[in-house]
Amino acid sequence: MATILMLNGPNLGLLGLREPAIYGHDTLEDVEAACRDALQGTGHELDAFQTDHEGAMLERVHAARQDADAVVINAGAWTHTSIALLDALSAFEGPVVEVHISQVHRREAFRHHSYVSARADAVIVGCGVQGYEFAVLRVARLLD
Repeated sequence: MATILMLNGPNLGLLGLREPAIYGHDTLEDVEAACRDALQGTGHELDAFQTDHEGAMLERVHAARQDADAVVINAGAWTHTSIALLDALSAFEGPVVEVHISQVHRREAFRHHSYVSARADAVIVGCGVQGYEFAVLRVARLLD
C-alpha cells in the first residue's frame, strides 16, 4: 500500500471560514474525508498534514522521503515565496502534484508565479476543493 501525503500550508486550516466566496464552505477535514473516499479501492492511503509554520512544513517534506510515496501540496502563500520549500520538494523522489483551490491566474499578479510548479509533476488550479480529489487520483495513477 502506497502512502500519499497531502500537505497544506498557511491559513488552509481556516478553510470553510476564511473568504468562503473564494475558497468555499468545505473545511480541511471535509477535504481530507473526500480524498480518503476517492482513494477507496485504489490500494493507497492518505496521510494529511497542515501547518502555518514554514519550518514544520520543510521538516514534514524531509520526513516524506522516508514515509510517503507521493505528495499532494497546497503550499498556500509559500507557493509564491519559498525557495526553501522548492528545494525540499526537489529532494523528494516520488510524484508531486500541486493544488490551488482558486483560479490563481485571475487573482493578484504575485499569485501567478509558483516555485512549487518547478518541481510538480502536475498542477491543478481553480477546481475548488475538488482539485484535491483530482490530485490524489492523479498521484495514485502515477504510482500504479
